[in-house]
Amino acid sequence: MNRIKRHSGVGFFLLFVFVFFTMHSRVSADTHYRDSGVQSFSSEKACFTIIFKEILSSYRITGIYVLPRETLTIEVVHGPEKGTYEVLTKNGEITSSALKKWCWKAPDQTGLYPLKIVEHTTGDIINVSVFVMVPFDRIRDGYLNGYHIGSYPTMPLKSLPMYTPPSGFIEVTRENEDTLIAPHFTLKQFLCKQESSYPKYVVLQEKLLIKLESILEKMNGSGYRCATLHIMSGYRTPYYNRAIGNVKYSRHIYGGAVDLFIDEDPPDGMMDDLNGDGTIDYRDAAIIYDSVDSLYGHSWYEFLIGGLARYKKTSAHGPFVHVDVRGFRARWGD
Repeated sequence: MNRIKRHSGVGFFLLFVFVFFTMHSRVSADTHYRDSGVQSFSSEKACFTIIFKEILSSYRITGIYVLPRETLTIEVVHGPEKGTYEVLTKNGEITSSALKKWCWKAPDQTGLYPLKIVEHTTGDIINVSVFVMVPFDRIRDGYLNGYHIGSYPTMPLKSLPMYTPPSGFIEVTRENEDTLIAPHFTLKQFLCKQESSYPKYVVLQEKLLIKLESILEKMNGSGYRCATLHIMSGYRTPYYNRAIGNVKYSRHIYGGAVDLFIDEDPPDGMMDDLNGDGTIDYRDAAIIYDSVDSLYGHSWYEFLIGGLARYKKTSAHGPFVHVDVRGFRARWGD
């Protein structure tokens, strides 16, 4: 009897040691992941804030998309009390200006037209990447300059304005696809996955990029190192969206949604093991999901609210999180 008890005690001790070191290794892996490189992240926010199209941005790189000859109004709404501001441009026309407000008329020609808004007392700058788009009515038989767009629904879902076709398309070339449209995101990250030659076309909503920067800042602030977010799926043409069997009114075809995950350690096209448990699964997607959901309710976040979902790993893809800016709160997924 005593011998059996002694053996049981040894077994319990070994089990305790195994569990302890297993848990310790998981915590260590998580701590190592979360601590490595976090200090190098910068949100790249200027000391002042601009407003355009009822959208607020203080990011030093901000993308804006307009039609040919469209007038863009930009105003500084927050900044140094005695700040002096100037807008610099080589193209387009400043049709009116005030101390903190400017109206810029876009050229006829599509393409990229950079603007700089300078605050002279600090030297801080917001670089605005303005893309003059190709108008929607240039589509012919579902194609735009050889690029297969397909057909947008003719009737908006539930008569909601957010389901009307886009006004135009950003033309993407080999020369401009690496353009930063936010401090940590480039134009090509949002291209549709369909096979095609250049030029390609993309639809993007400005506030989607601001939301993604907010998420990126939140993740880094929580200790999860990431220089950017991996965009698994950004814009989808109606043609491609239908080909993959997605819903007719997907927010992706309107340029207001992405499927994303963190892919840093190592960068391999798969979600990282964020919780350090040795398995890449829905629990890692849940970390991003919960971080995004925690932003809901803040006053500054109101114009960024939208859909949020997490998805499990399948044979076709790893776990990921869906984010959009539909304008009202929606939650679904695994």
